Amino acid sequence: MIYDTAVICGYFILMVLISFIFKKMASKSSSDYFRGGGRMLWWMVGATAFMTQFSAWTFTGAAGKAFSDGFMVAAIFLGNTIAYGISWLWFAKRFRQARVDTATEVIRHRFGSQSEHFFTWVIIPLSILSGAVMMNALAIFVSTVFNWDLSVTIWVTGLVVLLISLLSGAWGVVASDFVQTLIVAVISIACAVVALVKVGGPVNMVTHFPSGFVMGPNMNYGVVIAGSVIFFIVKQLQNINNMQDSYRFLNAKDSKNAQKAALFAMILMAIGTLIWFIPPWVSASLYPDATAQYAALGNKASDTIYLSFVERAMPAGTVGLLVAGLFAATMSTMDPALNRNSGIFVRSFWVPVICRNKKISDRAELFAGKMFCIVNGLLVIIVSLLFSQLEGMSLFDLMMSVSTLAQAPLLVPLFFGMFIKRTPRWAAWGTVLFGMCVSWLCIDVLTSKALGQWLGIAFTKREMSEINVIINIIAHLVLTGGFFICTKLFYRETSYSLKEQQQIETFFENIETEVVEDEHQQGFDLQQREKIGFITMLMSAGMLLMVLIPNPLWGRLLFLACAAMVFLVGYLLRLSCRIDQRSPQQAKHPL
Repeated sequence: MIYDTAVICGYFILMVLISFIFKKMASKSSSDYFRGGGRMLWWMVGATAFMTQFSAWTFTGAAGKAFSDGFMVAAIFLGNTIAYGISWLWFAKRFRQARVDTATEVIRHRFGSQSEHFFTWVIIPLSILSGAVMMNALAIFVSTVFNWDLSVTIWVTGLVVLLISLLSGAWGVVASDFVQTLIVAVISIACAVVALVKVGGPVNMVTHFPSGFVMGPNMNYGVVIAGSVIFFIVKQLQNINNMQDSYRFLNAKDSKNAQKAALFAMILMAIGTLIWFIPPWVSASLYPDATAQYAALGNKASDTIYLSFVERAMPAGTVGLLVAGLFAATMSTMDPALNRNSGIFVRSFWVPVICRNKKISDRAELFAGKMFCIVNGLLVIIVSLLFSQLEGMSLFDLMMSVSTLAQAPLLVPLFFGMFIKRTPRWAAWGTVLFGMCVSWLCIDVLTSKALGQWLGIAFTKREMSEINVIINIIAHLVLTGGFFICTKLFYRETSYSLKEQQQIETFFENIETEVVEDEHQQGFDLQQREKIGFITMLMSAGMLLMVLIPNPLWGRLLFLACAAMVFLVGYLLRLSCRIDQRSPQQAKHPL
């Protein structure tokens, strides 16, 4: 346990160091604090896009689902992969070309100020809710590993994440996301390799899975599996490519880097989908009693499958790496509830409403953003404490309920609005209100139970869970999406003010006009490579110390390989920085 604690302490020291290293870059203007001034390179933006969709839930709720149901859980992440592919082809560069600092500014330019204010006060509570769900997932793991009180764990971890997010704004958050991507990669690859060795290879993993690897248990109809895969892809396409979540591409230095970032995120997600769930899949055959170890957690016991595998199969010190990976994932999902919301609050409420659009200094905007960041962080902690009191609902079901029922109505107009132009002023918020009615229908009327009664089929509990999600997705796609499209029939140009008409025309012109880096960009490129390269090499040195932990030879060699992999990334970044310094004329299109 002492080695695991040392690893976690080392991780926190590294994260705080990142924040201080990038603090100066985020202090020049509010734009620097909210989105890095739109100066970031593709590999940083791609890493933060990847980490935004990757969360501690992957190692908890999703791992529990993989343990019990087999391959089916990978459909969610397959959806992410395809969605980022579509983003690479069309959406990413257009989001960057919106030329704004926050997501709600995109909404204002597309739908008008009325919709901007509506979405401001819908996005903020929902992102707090999402951040609280992720914080709860992390607290379960940490409290289980170290036998801490769950509530105390939420307070301690929440305050630490708040501190790190507050210090250096978007620069620190995105830089930490890149480093955290490496941490997640290291722990995932190491666990996957050991798992495959122990089970005797991928063929044995599939054939020895106790209840059918593809279908899983309690699943009698293949059409339900096929439907889940197809509609999860549709769901994730909207979840990733919409005006609310476009902030990750607003950070990119130009249109080409935004596209490269989406491609990078797609590749990371595709590789991750193949390796993340190998340990829980293997555990299903090697350690079928894994959930019994944490039976005290009740219905949430399945959320500790990954932890159980690491404790049984991995060398000493790996639990610390796993918990560090959970902190990494949680920080990336809390960011929308902290740094991004600070920008939304300042640009879409503080300046236009409180200050009545009077010109205020960047320093005042920066201060207001940091104050709201603190308030936001405390709210996430409090809501997470409320979630910790829930009984009878696993984290997987909680995540799906929040994502599908609460957020789906919000995303429909923010997705379709990117390419459907002539809609009335009320189209966006009207669609959300209509979508909430659809969500209610999906809870009380359009249910798997009702479908089973209509068809005369007695669905299993698992089938009902999958069908409920499919019904929700179809309902919002057809009914809520159809409502937004039908609002075109009520379009009147005079419903918008002259200023709003000009904003909308400019918005659609901008998203088709390429953003090109300016003459000052090279200095920012070099700083990013140099700083991240140094931090990555420092992290590899810390991992190298793990070789000293008393483990079998194979365990020491495993940590040595992890340290070497991380060092190579840092070395290549530093090397590319030196090459550009020697040949500035060749630095137009950096790494």
